[in-house]
Amino acid sequence: MPNQDYNELKKTPLYDLHLSLGAKMVEFAGYAMPVQYPAGILKEHLHTREKAGLFDVSHMGQAFLHSLEVERGAPGAHEAIAAALETLMPGEISKLKKGAARYTVLLSEAGGVLDDLMVSRPLRDDLQGMMFLVVNAARKKEDFALIQQKLGDRVRLDIAHDRALLAVQGPKAAAVVSRLIPGAAEQTFMTMRGYSWPAVDNGAYVVVSRLGYTGEDGFEISVPNSHAELLAKALLAAPEVEPVGLGARDSLRLEAGLCLYGHDLTPETSPIEGNIAFAVGKRRREEGGFPGAERIQRELIEGPKRLRIGLKPEGRAPAREGAEIQSVDGQKIGEVTSGGFGPSAGAPVAMGYVEAGFSKTGTQVNLIVRGKPLPAIVADMPFVPHRYYRG
Repeated sequence: MPNQDYNELKKTPLYDLHLSLGAKMVEFAGYAMPVQYPAGILKEHLHTREKAGLFDVSHMGQAFLHSLEVERGAPGAHEAIAAALETLMPGEISKLKKGAARYTVLLSEAGGVLDDLMVSRPLRDDLQGMMFLVVNAARKKEDFALIQQKLGDRVRLDIAHDRALLAVQGPKAAAVVSRLIPGAAEQTFMTMRGYSWPAVDNGAYVVVSRLGYTGEDGFEISVPNSHAELLAKALLAAPEVEPVGLGARDSLRLEAGLCLYGHDLTPETSPIEGNIAFAVGKRRREEGGFPGAERIQRELIEGPKRLRIGLKPEGRAPAREGAEIQSVDGQKIGEVTSGGFGPSAGAPVAMGYVEAGFSKTGTQVNLIVRGKPLPAIVADMPFVPHRYYRG
């Protein structure tokens, strides 16, 4: 799709920078976003795996959640806000350590996934009773409305419209980020810290989380809109870093076996069907107390009727989203929800849902591509090893 007039779309603080870098822009979740740069998706993907890629993810929803039941920093502040959040999600929020981040999901009353998100607890003692949330761009309006509706008498939701979000991903990410933000390289996977970025007068408060959406080591940096372009240019000045668009972001996360909301997870999908049962805490499995708990507890015991699985098609032809999955005798057993060619895997890869009886690794299936059966096997995920830094 060629560049066009995006005046009707929302723009991130890096929009002009994307254009100056020659980005091909597309619509995504109501925003004008870069799908690729002149190097192309393949090179951007491989560069991220080999060195470091910079992603603009400012379209994501960021918010700070404050407990109203106790003052921030007071005894019991964390427990109060955790108890509130646990009424909407099945994660072990109460056991979240200071400075830690957790992947979890918002659930419908039927146990379906309304969104997957990150919840982080500040490290500082005086900020206890606050949480930092990052939600998907296409769901942020609904997510924040739900939190306000359900928890408005217990929490104050401050949506961070004034903050951008940059992701630096790849094996060289820590070296690059630590040059600009000393101390960041000491963080481990799934931790969050606040820093004063010294490159601007009086410093800029940045929130640095060591996590990401590629399977590589990396960071997401929340920065004030007014300083986003300055930070992006400083990161791009590093010889290890190249800009990366949504195209490579998608192929990277697919190889890493990570879900894309609205495709691999939907309001009809439970976290057990979605093969993300780790998002349901051990205590929560036993106690319940979250939306759809009866369904999820039942599926944990009896197993779900269908399951998200990885797929490796034979040959070089990829199977795309929507392709029917059939048993070898021609019975429809599921559907592909994400698929494409994996540049690092060196082969096509896909994920989708099948009836639970066909979910065992090594099971032979057929994917219907252009009306013809394409042989494939059910495969373990991730398709390339995760390289998170755990210390």
